[in-house]
Amino acid sequence: MEFVELWERKNDFVKTFSGGMKRRLEIARGLLHHPKILFLDEPTLGLDPQTRNHMWNYIKNINKKENMTVFFTTHYMEEAEKIADRIAIIDQGKIITSGTAGMLREQTKTKSLEKAFLSLTGKTIRDEDINGTDRMRMMRRMWRR
Repeated sequence: MEFVELWERKNDFVKTFSGGMKRRLEIARGLLHHPKILFLDEPTLGLDPQTRNHMWNYIKNINKKENMTVFFTTHYMEEAEKIADRIAIIDQGKIITSGTAGMLREQTKTKSLEKAFLSLTGKTIRDEDINGTDRMRMMRRMWRR
């Protein structure tokens, strides 16, 4: 709680926390037992730059100190470029390539990871396919009517 600067709120109900505070608490919970492998799904979504930098500095430190492997998903290409040792580009649920940010830029002859991503996946906005869980939810709603 001290690391994510929530110690003063330790006795408060989580429902009174802002979205960013809840995200910081989720990160603290994931790090509580110092796992050997840490999975983070969009860990900095909704965080201010100060909290984002603080969190990544801490995770990079324990990554090195405790030899912890960190997998994370992000839509922030600059964050992936700055933080990740290796990057996998996923398009429509499939890994289409992977490597360091430099390798991906070199492969696509672009100057940024974002441009490399767009070069590999296309620039047009695509409809996302509905998954099985969403399909079941829609069916359940239809039957409830």
